[in-house]
Amino acid sequence: MNKQTLTAFFCLLILTGCSGAMPKLGVQNSLLEACPSSPKCVSSQASDEAHYIEPIKATGSVSAVKKDLLTILEGIERTVITSAEGNYVRAECASKVFGFVDDIEFLIINVDNSDDVLIHVRSSAREGYFDFGVNRKRIESIRQQMTSMAKSN
Repeated sequence: MNKQTLTAFFCLLILTGCSGAMPKLGVQNSLLEACPSSPKCVSSQASDEAHYIEPIKATGSVSAVKKDLLTILEGIERTVITSAEGNYVRAECASKVFGFVDDIEFLIINVDNSDDVLIHVRSSAREGYFDFGVNRKRIESIRQQMTSMAKSN
């Protein structure tokens, strides 16, 4: 490939990656949207092993856990919180090089009127077929931060 063709290819790649259409997101009947069949998504509500990830466990009130989660999300580079209503949080994370957007969602639920809280998660790349494990790593990092924050409280 010559230099001009390669440059045009990368420009097209960048433009298509940054212009991804907003997918259908949110909560319906206490469920986050299902993952697509491609390996670019993880969800604690997925029924298949390839997409499944454990929900994040926390202790405290839903509002306190949500506050901690929002603090963590605000500290993640290139992340913008787009919704934080009730027990639902949604954010967009942009990749460093090309600005590809991943959508992350959290549904925070109280377990049996106790101090136990489950945070159901869904994290998915908008574009492409693979995410190279980025979404799973991001959720595991958030899980670790939530655990650390709980220990320090």
